[in-house]
Amino acid sequence: MDPAHYTERMRREPDYFGERDLPLVYIAKKLKEALALEELLTAAGVEYLVEADSYRGGVIFLSERIGAFFYIEPEQEAKARELMASSGYKPWTADLA
Repeated sequence: MDPAHYTERMRREPDYFGERDLPLVYIAKKLKEALALEELLTAAGVEYLVEADSYRGGVIFLSERIGAFFYIEPEQEAKARELMASSGYKPWTADLA
């Protein structure tokens, strides 16, 4: 099957990945952004885990906010990062923390 034609959601529950450490690849700050990224990953056939978590944001006034944290299997990390970058997303890196 052509990966561009996946119809089943590729979103997985935490127990699907077991005890594996999954790299964080993106933090969506808005629901619309999270839903669009889910569609992109699903269309490409990339399995992912998304969880709500808090992060600190703001330029002048820092505050705690809630975002959608996207995790990918290590074997698919490079593919997911390339896909996101080519689609206008800025993948999360440690220097963004």
